Amino acid sequence: MSVKQCWVITDSAAGHQRQALALARQMRWPIRHLVLEPRIPWAWFAPRLLPASRYALTKAERTFFVPPWPALVIGCGRGAALFTRWLRVHTEGDCYSVQILDPRLHLRHWDTVIAPWHDRLHGHNVLSPLGSLNPVDDNYLAVARRVYPELARLPSPRTGVLLGGPRHGVPIHAAYARMLAQRLRQQWCHEGGSVLVVASPRTPRTVMRILCQVLDDVSGLRWFDRTDGVNPYAGVLAWSHRLVVTPDSVNMLSEACATGVAVYTLVWSVLPRKLERFHYALGQAGLLHELGDIAANPPVPLRETAAIAMRVYQRFISRT
Repeated sequence: MSVKQCWVITDSAAGHQRQALALARQMRWPIRHLVLEPRIPWAWFAPRLLPASRYALTKAERTFFVPPWPALVIGCGRGAALFTRWLRVHTEGDCYSVQILDPRLHLRHWDTVIAPWHDRLHGHNVLSPLGSLNPVDDNYLAVARRVYPELARLPSPRTGVLLGGPRHGVPIHAAYARMLAQRLRQQWCHEGGSVLVVASPRTPRTVMRILCQVLDDVSGLRWFDRTDGVNPYAGVLAWSHRLVVTPDSVNMLSEACATGVAVYTLVWSVLPRKLERFHYALGQAGLLHELGDIAANPPVPLRETAAIAMRVYQRFISRT
C-alpha cells in the first residue's frame, strides 16, 4: 500500500533536479528526493527493465529504496526513468509514475510523461509544455529580491547574462564568447547601466575569462563557481531589466522567459532541429529576441509548472 508521499528521483544533474522538484513542490505533499544513478550494466540500457533491476542500485542506496512506497513518483532523466518504471511495475500500478523528458522507450510504461513541445512526443498520457518546468514565479522572484538586495544598487539598466555551455551542434567557445562580450560592451557604451554575468557548471573557463576581460571596466558582477561566493543566479533573474541567455540551454531560456522581462540570445550557427523549434516557438510567442533587436512590449511570463502540476494531480485523482 502506498502512502501519500511524493518521491523525486533524479541523477546529479542540476537541470533534472530543478525540473522534478519544481513539479513536486506544486503538489504540496511531503517530498523525498533520491539522487540515484543506475550502475553498469543497467545504466547502459535504462530505462529498460532488466532482471534484478533493484540491484542497479548500490547496497547503500537500496537501504533508502524500500517501502512504504509513495503514492506518486516523479523522475527526470533517463536513469531515473528506470526507477519510476520499476516502481509502477513493482507496486502493480499503486504508485503513480510521472517521467519528465523523453524516456526513449514506449510511453505506456509510465502514467504520465512530460516532455517539451519541441520533442514532439504524442500520446494520451503526454503533457507538452512549451518550455521546461521550473520554480520561477512571483514568489520566487520576491524572495530572490529579499535575499540579494545589493543587486538593486547596481546601475540601471541591469543586463543579466546567463551562460550555458557547448552541446552537440551548439558551440559555446572562445570565438563565441568574444562576439557576445563585444555585443554586450557596445550596448553598455550606448546606454550605460551594468552587466551581471552568471556561469553554469557547463560553462568553459575560457568563455568566462574572455567575458571578464572584455567587460573589465563595466559595472556589475561576474560569477563562475563557488570560489566567487554564493551563486547569485536567482538574484540576477529577479533584478535584471533584461536577460541575455546563450542559445544552448532550454532550462535557462525557460526560466528567463518566466521572469516577465525581455529575453535575448545570440545564435552563432544553425541550431539542432529540436532546439531550433524551441527558439522559433519562443520567438513566435514574443518571448525571445535576437541580441540587438528591440522588444516591443514586456512579455507575458512563460509560467507553466503550476498548470502542469494541476493536470498531473487531476489525472492522479481520476485514476484513484
